[in-house]
Amino acid sequence: MSRTTRERLADAMLHLDAAIAYAQDGTFDEKTIDAICMRISAGIEALSALSLGRRDQLFGDEWPAMWGMRNRIAHTYSRVEVAVIITTVHEDLPEIRSRIRAYLDASG
Repeated sequence: MSRTTRERLADAMLHLDAAIAYAQDGTFDEKTIDAICMRISAGIEALSALSLGRRDQLFGDEWPAMWGMRNRIAHTYSRVEVAVIITTVHEDLPEIRSRIRAYLDASG
């Protein structure tokens, strides 16, 4: 059975919310960064299952950079810069969450 757009977006929100929560106390030891990276990657992976049209609607030209982040985490983890991950959590994930939440609220 195929998952709906709402289910895929809910999955992504679950992972992105966890990544944000892991970063809240400001402790960025190796385990925390690892957990944040895995949740960011899983959240982006969930979004990758959306239709191309829906992804374009929600993320437009930003999608390639998002998918690139997932690939860097998944394939070159030892070279992921901690500062980039922290910036992503604080600056990018809230905006991604906001777009997803707006879509979910508008679509009932």
